[in-house]
Amino acid sequence: MDYSFTTLGALLGLVIAIILIIKKVQPAYCLILGALIGGIVGGGGLNTTVSTMVSGAASMMSSILRILTSGILAGALIKTGSAQKIAETIVEKLGEKRAVMAIAIATMLICAVGVFIDISVITVAPIALAIGEKAGLSRSGILLAMIGGGKAGNIISPNPNTIAVSEAFGRDLTAVMMKNALPAVCALIAAILLASMLSKKGSDKITSADLEIAGNTELPSFGAAILGPVCVIIMLALRPIAGITIDPLIALPAGGLICTLATGNAKHITEYTEFGLSKVVGVSILLIGTGTIAGIIKASALQYDVTNLLAAMHMPAFILAPLAGILMAGATASTTAGATVAAQTFSSTLLSAGVSGLASAAMIHAGATVVDSLPHGSFFHATGGSVNMSISERMKLIPYEAAIGLTSTVVSVLLYLILG
Repeated sequence: MDYSFTTLGALLGLVIAIILIIKKVQPAYCLILGALIGGIVGGGGLNTTVSTMVSGAASMMSSILRILTSGILAGALIKTGSAQKIAETIVEKLGEKRAVMAIAIATMLICAVGVFIDISVITVAPIALAIGEKAGLSRSGILLAMIGGGKAGNIISPNPNTIAVSEAFGRDLTAVMMKNALPAVCALIAAILLASMLSKKGSDKITSADLEIAGNTELPSFGAAILGPVCVIIMLALRPIAGITIDPLIALPAGGLICTLATGNAKHITEYTEFGLSKVVGVSILLIGTGTIAGIIKASALQYDVTNLLAAMHMPAFILAPLAGILMAGATASTTAGATVAAQTFSSTLLSAGVSGLASAAMIHAGATVVDSLPHGSFFHATGGSVNMSISERMKLIPYEAAIGLTSTVVSVLLYLILG
C-alpha cells in the first residue's frame, strides 16, 4: 500500500469540517481547514499536506470550468422566465387533479435541463403553493413532490454533481446522465406516491397567506422556453448518436444563449450571464474546498481500509460505490460535494476491482441523493424556506427524501448487477 496519510487523520479532518459547517462557518473554509488538520494529524507533514491539498483542488478545475459556463444556461432559464413557463405548462396540462404528479414532473424537468436542484424547487414553489391551496394539499406533501422530482432530475442532468462524477471516472457526461435514466423514473414514481400520501394526510394545509406572486409577469411561449434546453440535449447526444463530440463547456452556454435569443431578450444577455455566474460561483468555490479534502482522503489509507473492511464482511466490491456516495453526501450535506469526494477517492479502487467506470459513476451519483439534505447543508434551509416551513417540520421530511434517493440507488445497483 502506498499512501501519505492515515485513515484516522483523514476522518478527523472530515469530522472537523462537518462540525464547523454545522456551526455555520463558510463551507469552503471548513473543508480547507479540515483538509489541513487531517493531513497534519494523518502524518503527512506540513509540506506534503499543502501540496496534496493544492493538487486535489487542481483536479477540480476541469469540472469547475464546465460548471462556470453552465451558469449561462441556468441564468437564462431563470431570468427569461423559461423555467417558470415550463413548470406552469406541465402543471396546466396535467391539471389540478394530478397536482402532485405535475409538481414533481415539473421540478424534475427543470432540474434535468440544467437548473440546480435548490433553484428548481424555489422556481416551482410559487406555482406549487397556488395549486396546493386550491386543491387543499399540505405544505409537506407539496415540498416532498418538488424535492423528489428534483432528486430524480438531478441524476440525469448536466449539473455540477454529474459533471464531477463523469470527470472523476473519465466518462462521457451524456453517458453518465443516461445511465441513471431508469433509476430517475423510479425515484420520480416513489416521490409521487409518498408526496400524494403526505399531501392528503398532512395537517399543515396551504393557506392564502403562504402564496407569493411569481417574479415574472410576462413569460415566453413554451416553444421559446424549451428551445435552449432541447438544443443542449441534442448537442450532448451527438456523441453517442453520431460520434460528434461537443463538450459541455460549449453545449451548456450555447443553450443559454439560444434560450436568451429565442425569448427575445438579446439585450439582456450581459445581465443574465452575470446572474448565472452569481448562481454558480458558490458551488465552484465549494468544489475548490472539496478538492482539498478529497485530495487528502484520496492520498490516505481510507480507501484501502474500507476495501479491506468490505472484504472482511464478504461484501462485493461494487457496494463501495453507492455506499461512498451515501456517506460522503451525508457528511457534506451536499450532492455535489459528496459525489465529488466519493468519486475522487474511490475511482481507482473501483476500477481496479473490475467495476466499470460508467456504472461506478452512476451508483455513486445515485447514492449521493440519499441523505444529501441534512440540516448542516444549505439545501435543507433553502427548500424549507421556499414553502414557509419551520425547521422542525422540515426535519420530518428527511426520512421520505432518503427513501426517494434510496429508490434510485437500489435501482442503479440492480442495473449494474443485471447489465454490468
